[in-house]
Amino acid sequence: MNNRPADFQKAIDFHGHCCPGLTIGYLAAKAALAHLKVERAADEELVAIVESDGCGIDAIQAILGCTIGKGNLIYKDHGKQAYTVGNRSTGKAVRVVVTGDRIPLTPEQEISKTAVFSGQATPAQEESWQKLQSERIACLLAAPPEEIFKIQDVELKLPSEAKIFNSVICEYCGEKVMEARARLRNGKIACLACTEEYSRGW
Repeated sequence: MNNRPADFQKAIDFHGHCCPGLTIGYLAAKAALAHLKVERAADEELVAIVESDGCGIDAIQAILGCTIGKGNLIYKDHGKQAYTVGNRSTGKAVRVVVTGDRIPLTPEQEISKTAVFSGQATPAQEESWQKLQSERIACLLAAPPEEIFKIQDVELKLPSEAKIFNSVICEYCGEKVMEARARLRNGKIACLACTEEYSRGW
């Protein structure tokens, strides 16, 4: 694909390759920015809540400037292609959810997909799959956002901004640990990795 938008190419470079999942994340991020009438976050102006750990999350980071390191990317393991983006300045938030697959796979294409992802694809299957992926990406980029997503305003209680905690030394492994994550084990400071888990099945 030629003549890609510069910000899309930025997301591709960050992710490492171009695929439909990354494209969906890119388009969701662009839809959120347009809906909120804002630009990419330089710091923590925006907060993104993502509900899967798929390829699209890398586009959210690249396009929105919401990252784990800045504390404004929150991951919830819901298995959904859903992205909620909040603006700290206005308190407004939008939820962008994928509503369907624009190019469902045929049974033959499903076989090719299985072969490719298992590393057992023939050269013909690999070529066919890459061609299909390019077609799906082009179709997504050409579609109006409302044909791909449900986009709606939502109420969102924004989390506090990232806080820097003091560090303490784990008395078992000798490594520094954030004070707020430290525990006591037999009266000694312990990091979570050195803490013995106690459970009665609850």
